Amino acid sequence: MRRKQLGIAAALAAGTLAATGLALAPTAAAVTPLTATINATCTIGGGGAATLTATQTGTAATITLSSTSITAPIALAQDSIASTLTMAKSGGGTVAFTGTKNPAIPLGGGVTVGPLSGTVASGDSLDAYGGSLKMVVFGITITCTASAAQAPGPFVFS
Repeated sequence: MRRKQLGIAAALAAGTLAATGLALAPTAAAVTPLTATINATCTIGGGGAATLTATQTGTAATITLSSTSITAPIALAQDSIASTLTMAKSGGGTVAFTGTKNPAIPLGGGVTVGPLSGTVASGDSLDAYGGSLKMVVFGITITCTASAAQAPGPFVFS
């Protein structure tokens, strides 16, 4: 009887370790690169360097834009900016990423919007250059455009 209990305990321990290993295993990145930088000019809030961070799960993708150079002209509450990031698609067309996610931003603080959600197809190659970021704050639209292609290159989704 004791041997049977020991065998069951060993099997449970092995199963727990296997499940833990699976839970802690890093997920494969479906989009490359994971981050890119742009230099943007905005109609309000100045301009400068911004970092784009992308994720992908199947056809669902998100992009977050953050910048210490693009600043808030007023203090903004959490989730108060309606944003649309339009990315230029290699070969023509665009893909839009939308959402109202942002942290609280103090007057003059750097702007972060996202994650903004969009739908991608396998092989999509997207660049902020040729697209735009439109942020609506209290009914006022602020538009930011990249002055050159993002570095190190476009986001390629698989």
